[in-house]
Amino acid sequence: MTDALAPMLPVQGAVYQRLSTDPTLSAMVSKIYDYLPETVPYPFVVLGEAVETPDNRHGGFGRQTAITLHVWSQYRGYAQVLRIGARITALLDHQPLTVPGLAHIVTRYEFSQTLTDPEPPGDIRHLVLRYRVVTEQHP
Repeated sequence: MTDALAPMLPVQGAVYQRLSTDPTLSAMVSKIYDYLPETVPYPFVVLGEAVETPDNRHGGFGRQTAITLHVWSQYRGYAQVLRIGARITALLDHQPLTVPGLAHIVTRYEFSQTLTDPEPPGDIRHLVLRYRVVTEQHP
């Protein structure tokens, strides 16, 4: 697989495109970011870390990209981040993605974790989600 076809960047772009163009998710969050400005209105989603590993087969080159998403909210309790997370999962889990330059094989939900950030302004809810995106070079 050549550098031009390494999927981490196009996978991130495909996930961003899917999430940012969904009107239901857009009504639930202020914005989806891959760069977080100093101050932003809650709730919001951040495209986070990614890990890419080879997934080659005889005669073909592929990759698995595990991408982490973060949902942040000041809502009391986890209900808001969990509803947002459910919408994100509905948009990504086993749904087709358009990944420029690559064949999308599957996107799988891997896990989610709720966290509370006790730092000021205090009681911020955080949901961590991870999805695995499998891609191959076009034949």
